[in-house]
Amino acid sequence: MMKKILLFLILLLLNPNNTYAEEKKMILKLKDGDVEIELYPKIAPNHVKRFETLANEGKYDGVVFHRVIDGFMAQTGDVKFGNSNSPDYNLDLAGTGGSDLPNLKAEFSDTAHNKGVLSMARSADPNSANTQFFIVFESAPHLDRSYSAFGKVIKGMEFVDKIKKGEGSNGSVENPDKIISLRSKK
Repeated sequence: MMKKILLFLILLLLNPNNTYAEEKKMILKLKDGDVEIELYPKIAPNHVKRFETLANEGKYDGVVFHRVIDGFMAQTGDVKFGNSNSPDYNLDLAGTGGSDLPNLKAEFSDTAHNKGVLSMARSADPNSANTQFFIVFESAPHLDRSYSAFGKVIKGMEFVDKIKKGEGSNGSVENPDKIISLRSKK
């Protein structure tokens, strides 16, 4: 009996597609459809935890995509000034706010910023990520090992591609699209 248990554990550890591993997935509801996101807790555990916490508390619901650059990325997540459901909503300040939670330390990795990757936005300080994140439209290798990638769109990227694009080099958006809801997949 002990040999069978040991063999099972060895096979489990050697299985590269470990079906027994905990999967962390989220559903991002946008105006055009649902987006399924797979999170990377082994790569960026603190960023995943923060993202899940804010999402499951409803903090991202109603938050606008304040900076969207065609061919590059869509940025959102300013729960302070970017929440269109809040009395503090101010599109001119969206992108400058965060939360009362402490900033996160960088969790840079070799994860490539390819189409669909989610990564935390930050200031020039690598340890300044708080609530804002972006979804990459196309490969952006200049972000690799400089931003904390923590997940990837696995279904519904066509809906992300439909997010209203901004104007100019900074991608500021007038009448921006917003997150309808964002929650852990049940």
